[in-house]
Amino acid sequence: MDRMKQQIAFLMEIDKVKNIFRQTYLADGKRKENDAEHSWHLAIAAFLLKEYVAEDVDVMKVMIMVLIHDLVEIDAGDTYAYDAEGAKTKRAREVAAADRIFGMLPEDQGGYFRELWDEFEAYESDDAKFAHLLDNFQPLLLNHESNGKSWTEHHVKKSQIYKRNEKIKETSPEVWEWMKQIVEEHIALGHVIDE
Repeated sequence: MDRMKQQIAFLMEIDKVKNIFRQTYLADGKRKENDAEHSWHLAIAAFLLKEYVAEDVDVMKVMIMVLIHDLVEIDAGDTYAYDAEGAKTKRAREVAAADRIFGMLPEDQGGYFRELWDEFEAYESDDAKFAHLLDNFQPLLLNHESNGKSWTEHHVKKSQIYKRNEKIKETSPEVWEWMKQIVEEHIALGHVIDE
């Protein structure tokens, strides 16, 4: 029963991720999405978009990876993709959060989740590269559908978007081309600064 007690305590703790709101708006632009919605969306996208990745990725592993990757934000908070100041302390805040949150689980399960989170953060394996592609592409799609709302609010530049997403090109040329079309469209609309 101690094992189940730990698992249930973890499940109740991660319910808090539903209250972590991101800077990206839902496609309808009416409100910002939360981390739980974001992670769910990425898990579905992992299954759907796998065909655009040349490498042989483990889709189930990637789905779990994207479902847990933002749990650390329960403690660390969400750091906006283009927040240079917040990025300075992001790693330390998230590592401390990973230690605490994944440490709530029985050792085997907590260790597995921590390994997946570390793999995601390292951004080196094919699975992690695909997970990052999804994590970066999904907000771009939501920005596109919400008429560039978050980009406009934060005065986002083309150079910032391209820098953040530069590894997408090597992971999936098809997704890279789709991304470039979206960015160029929103430059023309005045939602993204052409710098």
